[in-house]
Amino acid sequence: MSILVGGDRIVTVGAELADAFRPGDRLIAVPETGDLLHVTTSAIEAVDRVVTEAEKAFHHLAGIEDSAIEMVFETMARRLEDPAIMAVVHQANAEDVASASARQRSTGRLVLSESMLAGMVAGLRGWAAVDSGRGQRLETVQHQGWRVEAYQAPLGVVGFVFEGRPNVIVDAAGVLKSGNTAVLRIGSNALGTARAIMDAIVAPALVEAGVHPGAIGLVDDPTHAGGWALFDDSRLGLAVARGSGPAVAQLGAVARQAGTPVSLHGTGGAWLVVAESADADWVHNIVASSLDRKVCNTLNVCCVVASQAFEMIPRILDGVRRAAPVNGPRPRIHILGAVVDLSGCDVENLEIVEHSESDIDLLAHEWEWDVTPEMTLVVVDDLEAAIAAYNTYSPRFVASVASQDPDDHERFWSEIDAPFVGNGFTRWVDGQYALGRPELGLSNWEHGRLLARGGVLSGDSVYTVRLRAHQDDPMLHR
Repeated sequence: MSILVGGDRIVTVGAELADAFRPGDRLIAVPETGDLLHVTTSAIEAVDRVVTEAEKAFHHLAGIEDSAIEMVFETMARRLEDPAIMAVVHQANAEDVASASARQRSTGRLVLSESMLAGMVAGLRGWAAVDSGRGQRLETVQHQGWRVEAYQAPLGVVGFVFEGRPNVIVDAAGVLKSGNTAVLRIGSNALGTARAIMDAIVAPALVEAGVHPGAIGLVDDPTHAGGWALFDDSRLGLAVARGSGPAVAQLGAVARQAGTPVSLHGTGGAWLVVAESADADWVHNIVASSLDRKVCNTLNVCCVVASQAFEMIPRILDGVRRAAPVNGPRPRIHILGAVVDLSGCDVENLEIVEHSESDIDLLAHEWEWDVTPEMTLVVVDDLEAAIAAYNTYSPRFVASVASQDPDDHERFWSEIDAPFVGNGFTRWVDGQYALGRPELGLSNWEHGRLLARGGVLSGDSVYTVRLRAHQDDPMLHR
């Protein structure tokens, strides 16, 4: 069967998909790519159950005092600190890690470590302490005989598709603070841990606080179809996706077709530009501190102006070595273009991969690594060329410039197309670390900019605006 997609593309349903399709299933065509997504009845039903309860919980929240929501956060934090309660969660996490390892999946962000647990507790207590914006009056416009007031209001049900990380449930819980409810679909690697956290931590906290149990729901479906079905549900007020770039872009396309606004947090990778007046020791420390672990704000591309390449590249390589674990595999440096001269550099314990200048699209590639750092190094003519390369090839996410010239910093800030701009290490880009608020995601500008929002999406920034009119003059008319 041939299907018209996006008004200008014909795609064909393959034999495998046709054979697997059953009555009640759904087929979603993605206009941007022509992908045909098979959504099974079981995934549709799993999503429908959770979203229906989340809708009920949303309306219930309208009559709940802020103190009850604060109690949810505090109770979740207290239960996370209870070793007896957490025993079942740690057991489930150990099983998830073992399963992922057996399938040769990355486990760096899957392990429920003490530091991750401490961050979850701190985030929950932070939400408990912050003022609620629910119902806050934002503006009053006075007219003759009447006035209009603008109020902050929740969006409704917020759907999340997250990568396999145990802490994302706590991140998503932040939308309760602004009066929204949350439905989560977690990567299959962490689904067992997510179930345990829901059963042992989240559900009891909601019940104890007197909040509808559907306020935070989990789509218990390990397939990709669960995420597609969730984002295809037009009852969502917002769809938030975090994970790999292509998967996130695909999910965003599904949500947009359903008429749901999206907040996408996919392709990451930070850039560092080493300008002409950069300090070598400063650059060395920036590189080392920006490669301590692989997350979205990790250094991915380093641009060095040609006039400083001889001095700076050895210090950059030393910084990469410093970030690598002792006795681990060699860090991998991708050298773009023959102009990079390594003849005077110490490349011991480094894997150097040379690419020709024709491989310029390499600048758009985000390196995924678990233990050993991997990044791209390129020499550019000047600061202007570095900014142009960033604006062309990067996901327009995190940009840092190393320079002792204030004019360089002002020019960089003015011309770089990025929501996060700094002068040092790139790993500062984190809602909890930078702003003291757990993040739902960090927005790159690859898929467009959020209207009137910063790059950090947090629970208290998920809202819309309602207008209320007060008429004093009964004879008022247009």
